[in-house]
Amino acid sequence: MTAFRTHDELVDAVSEATFDRPPAVVANAHITGLGVARALAAHDVPVIAVDRSGDGAAPPSAAVAFAGEVTYPLDDQAGFREDVEALAAAAGTDLVAFGCMDEWVHAFADTDPEGVRLPFADREIIDDVLDKSSLYRLAERLDVPYPETVFLDDGTVEERVDRATDRLGLPLVVKPAFKREFEEAVGTNVLEVETAEELRDILTRARAAGIEVMAQRKIDSVRGQDHSLASYVGPDGDVLSLVGNARVRNPLDFGTSCLVERAEKPVIEQRALDVLRETDYYGISEAEFVYCPDREEYLLLDINTRPWKWIGLPVAAGANLPMAAYASVTEATYESPGLTDTRWVYLPDYVELLATNSGVRDRLTPTDWRAILSGDIQSYADLTTGVYRPSDPDPAYQVLQSTLGVTDYYCSC
Repeated sequence: MTAFRTHDELVDAVSEATFDRPPAVVANAHITGLGVARALAAHDVPVIAVDRSGDGAAPPSAAVAFAGEVTYPLDDQAGFREDVEALAAAAGTDLVAFGCMDEWVHAFADTDPEGVRLPFADREIIDDVLDKSSLYRLAERLDVPYPETVFLDDGTVEERVDRATDRLGLPLVVKPAFKREFEEAVGTNVLEVETAEELRDILTRARAAGIEVMAQRKIDSVRGQDHSLASYVGPDGDVLSLVGNARVRNPLDFGTSCLVERAEKPVIEQRALDVLRETDYYGISEAEFVYCPDREEYLLLDINTRPWKWIGLPVAAGANLPMAAYASVTEATYESPGLTDTRWVYLPDYVELLATNSGVRDRLTPTDWRAILSGDIQSYADLTTGVYRPSDPDPAYQVLQSTLGVTDYYCSC
């Protein structure tokens, strides 16, 4: 089990190690970071997991060589840069950065720490993709369908309320241009609004926080039909990708994915890559689409310019996106062995949903459950698990501690 060290202790430990290739520095160190660490460690890449606390899932993993504290970039970006540069100097070789939440990606891109290689596009390009205001306007130009949207970046609060309700009616959905800052301010990245008074309150709060928001027509989407393109696009335009179908979310409609299956949806891949190519984005990303039965179309919702919670699905299916990104900035090589069909499940969320919602059908088979419970899941080709891994049990124990309230770690992933 890897110890989570203070920053000074981490620098000392790294300085005593010898590296035959650039280590990866993975931030933050929770579920997504664990998936990235395991993907890289499978190819003998040393992983340094960093975070503001040691209570995430990744630090105790056998896939992590070193784990420790760095300054949280939203508190002190200059301090973050200084901490990361100290790690690179201690390693005696460059580090390869993997940001697993938006604020960490932005910190690496904004500060460009000396001795750190970035396997993704610069901040200006990232913002063009992350900012839903610019993303939807680009989608409009490319004829990529997206939810009917009213942009609320000008006018008084009353004018914006009237504009949104006149066009979209009620209820409607409010989203931010940048979801992470909105989540920090109001506790979520999407709000369903039932009344004009609710909308007026949200717009007032957003204006006070300096956050741009937009209104969207509420989509009566079909559960189990959300699809995403999981991809790595290289600086030369090479693409490694697959489509994942979020069959089950918890909560059901707006929740996080807890059961995802590989799918064949060429239209999803084409539309997502059209947008990525138009922006010149390269790096790992997830392009999210929802199916709208009224329009009989898959609508682009969002693009995450980083790894995400179910990053283990493409890795298990033969598309190791983190390793492809690592190879793009080092002397390492990576070639996909070819894609296979598989599924990914995050057991804590999935089991909770089955236990608390009588209307949800278990999509796992008795054979699946036997593979999980017997510990044979790691050699089971049809299913992979997030966090739980019999040969690497400490991350699952860490999540169990958080679930029981023994430790406290929050991450929207």
